[in-house]
Amino acid sequence: MNRTRPAGRRDQRRPAAIAGSAVARARRNRPHYWFADRLLAVLSGQRPVHWMLGHTVGEAYEQLVRLAPGAPLRPADRVTPVVRECGEFQPGPGVIEAFARIGSGDRVSAMAFRLEQGADQRWRCSAVELGGERVGV
Repeated sequence: MNRTRPAGRRDQRRPAAIAGSAVARARRNRPHYWFADRLLAVLSGQRPVHWMLGHTVGEAYEQLVRLAPGAPLRPADRVTPVVRECGEFQPGPGVIEAFARIGSGDRVSAMAFRLEQGADQRWRCSAVELGGERVGV
């Protein structure tokens, strides 16, 4: 008698939700997913801009300071925005150019950003674009 399966179950497969959640957790540990979530929180008004202090380089932080009060990704219909998809391109060592599709109800927005890895091996955001408008340098 196998005590790890429910009574009457004969197949050895695990439920899909368990396997899928492990994949989702592994993807979220990637730096571009982490930054997409943080940028979304700031640009939707959920978190203050100083939350990104130390995670940006160059003019990116000052640009976020100017942009954040307008909360360009704030939901119009009270549905919390989420990162639906996030992709990356690595044009060279220590650089990630990423995009994120932001969903909030029926609305979908796009965000692009650039990450650079410093000598301390930490990733920092150096540029952000929303709707084709450059937000960071």
